[in-house]
Amino acid sequence: MKVLTDQILSQSAYSAEIDVDLEKVDIADWLFTLPEAEYLRCCPPDHIGSGVTTTDDGRRMVINVEMIGTGLVIQHYVAEEATPTYCRMNSISDVFTPAGRTQVNVIWELMAERGENGRTRYTNRVTSHPTDVFMDFLAAHGQTFEQAAAARQEAGGDHNRRETPLFAASIARRALDGARVK
Repeated sequence: MKVLTDQILSQSAYSAEIDVDLEKVDIADWLFTLPEAEYLRCCPPDHIGSGVTTTDDGRRMVINVEMIGTGLVIQHYVAEEATPTYCRMNSISDVFTPAGRTQVNVIWELMAERGENGRTRYTNRVTSHPTDVFMDFLAAHGQTFEQAAAARQEAGGDHNRRETPLFAASIARRALDGARVK
């Protein structure tokens, strides 16, 4: 499978301010110890399931299952970078649509930066690229890339807009109470 990184299927970034100093925030720790029930609370009813695992070569990985628009998406996010203030996760995601199954590439970036007065600004950026499998799927179903991109942009942007403040609030709660899943 080939990822077509020169094309963007959808892209959105939303931010939320939290009343937590940046030094207390640890996005990587939050992401890799996030209880499934908390993940589900971060975008109801779209979030269906989540789990943490590793790749065969030991890289950290998060599996998310969610509805984005009319597609059931299984995301296999592998950590490319994971620090307290920045995580870059890369997934070849399976998408189950009413017309069948395909795959897209999703880059999920979770970022924290210092805000004013001891606050932190959390940004959730999601960028989707088509794969050759996705382009073949479109051709087989008589859909143009432009049509698919418009639909994905609308659905993905709406999903990200709703989950970002809930992710930020969850990260803030973790930072303030120091709770860890063991």
